[in-house]
Amino acid sequence: MNKEELKINVEQALQEIRPFLEADGGNISLIDITNDTVSVQLEGNCIGCSVNQMTLKNGVEATIKKHAPQIKRVIEVNGISF
Repeated sequence: MNKEELKINVEQALQEIRPFLEADGGNISLIDITNDTVSVQLEGNCIGCSVNQMTLKNGVEATIKKHAPQIKRVIEVNGISF
């Protein structure tokens, strides 16, 4: 899979998870894909949410890996790594 196909797959994964984040007043944006790492930015209510680490690991990362199995980790641009 080339870089453009990978980006499309990651964006599809984010589209799948986005309605759950929006229901709680949040959102997520793709920032970058480098090697096997996806960088995202949480937005809205997700920024200060006490369960955002769990959301990133169990929701976002799992969904991205389903669409793009070569991705090994997802990091939040504020420096939190999962």
